[in-house]
Amino acid sequence: MSGRYVIHLPVVAADLPAAQRLARVVGRWITVLPMMDPGEMTVSEEDEQFLRHRVFCDLRMSGGRRCVLRDGHDGECSRRLRR
Repeated sequence: MSGRYVIHLPVVAADLPAAQRLARVVGRWITVLPMMDPGEMTVSEEDEQFLRHRVFCDLRMSGGRRCVLRDGHDGECSRRLRR
């Protein structure tokens, strides 16, 4: 056993892009909690929960922190949002 537990929090959105946007907002907001790892956040269709779509870039940067940009972003990773 890894000693880690995952909380699954069902939230409904109209489509995949809307679900990913909502997950990014929630993920960035709750990073104030030290146990939160937004890099592991995924979304899926209700009836196909085995097919998950990553929300944030999964790459770790210097210092062990993760990139805050969306999955599949262009350019270099960043700890700040791009406008």
